[in-house]
Amino acid sequence: VQLQASGGGLVQPGGSLRLSCAASGRIRRINVMNWYRQAPGKQRELVAGITGGGTTNYADSVKGRFTISRENGKNTVILQMNSLKPEDTARYYCNADITDSEVDVRVDYWGKGTQVTVSS
Repeated sequence: VQLQASGGGLVQPGGSLRLSCAASGRIRRINVMNWYRQAPGKQRELVAGITGGGTTNYADSVKGRFTISRENGKNTVILQMNSLKPEDTARYYCNADITDSEVDVRVDYWGKGTQVTVSS
């Protein structure tokens, strides 16, 4: 299984970015997909997650500004980030809990990450 993240970049405070994470490979079922972030000198933190049934959860720091969703019919998760702040600057990582289509076991996967920089 591969997770391909895209959509990072440089944006001014108050701006928006849309991150995308596409999963491909031996996928029977995507159980959970999450976005984490890690800023320099800080621990990696969960930003948002969505289950296979569509239940979502968010870090308190992004509630009301970020929205996580899944594209219909695709193994792709979108993180829409609005009203971005300088403290949102970090490398964002896609994470997925996937049931393998061949051996029917759950495996945790990570993407390589995409940089988000919020600065004027």
